[in-house]
Amino acid sequence: MIEIRFHGRGGQGAVIASKALAIAFFHEGKHVQAFPSFGVERRGAPVTAFTRVDDHPIRLRNFIYTPDHIIILDATLIASANVTEGLKKNGWILINTDAAPSKFRNLSKFRVATVDADSIAVEYKLGTPTSPIVNTAILGAFSKIAGIVSLDSVLEGIRDTVPSNKAGNASAAKEASLRVLT
Repeated sequence: MIEIRFHGRGGQGAVIASKALAIAFFHEGKHVQAFPSFGVERRGAPVTAFTRVDDHPIRLRNFIYTPDHIIILDATLIASANVTEGLKKNGWILINTDAAPSKFRNLSKFRVATVDADSIAVEYKLGTPTSPIVNTAILGAFSKIAGIVSLDSVLEGIRDTVPSNKAGNASAAKEASLRVLT
């Protein structure tokens, strides 16, 4: 089983990202599960979302405590929460930031990748310049670094999940897959 944990803030699209990623894996014939966890339901509040993938039916119904990979939609969460807690050896941490992976010295024992999903989202008019919706861009970057789901399947998941600007969201995912830094 592969388990992926998303850390973001309300309004960035973490919940939709977990669902779109699950659907991408489903298109590849996998069994999937996606679900969120959040406290106060308001824009900007911390949100955690989860995706599970397996070749067999998934019967677990608990949070993901030892993820294989972590996707961080807001880099400020690194300082305020233990986002790397439980990350398995050789797992990826993908961070939405304009900084290079080498800038995250405190995460040097992990495989770190970065992508400026904010600027990509703004470029494709996803959200607003002050509140970009980065979920689809981050999924394109994840597809590239993790190598466990194809970009084509991610694009199908995006088409099946996002409520509007499907072309812009697909373009953002493609662009992020080209701009991700490892």
